[in-house]
Amino acid sequence: MQWYIDVLKKYAVFSGRARRQEYWMYFLFNCIAIAVLFVIGLVIHTQIPYLIYALGVILPSLGVSVRRLHDTGKSGWFILLGIIPLVGGIILLVFTCLEGDAGDNAYGPNPKQGPNGAQYGAPPQPSY
Repeated sequence: MQWYIDVLKKYAVFSGRARRQEYWMYFLFNCIAIAVLFVIGLVIHTQIPYLIYALGVILPSLGVSVRRLHDTGKSGWFILLGIIPLVGGIILLVFTCLEGDAGDNAYGPNPKQGPNGAQYGAPPQPSY
């Protein structure tokens, strides 16, 4: 849930990089929220709650998608591939599933690195 909230806090931030975990956890919670609101709309015979939510998360969704592309070293403009029927969506899926650049790239520092340069999720290095 924290990943979802962090993306919403960066409401319209298109600069920087987003880890795969940040992107996919946001995607998961977003899909759950959309499904729940859609079902509620079916029960109350109106899709207004669903539409309000969908409009509200357009910018955060675009922002995290652009930052995810930045993490793989791609320009945010690659998101426009999504308008190509079928093929564009598959290409974007592949890009969002790729491992991010290991070090710093043109879009910022590696989001997996901590302040001391250690990789998040990596086993601690022994000190001699």
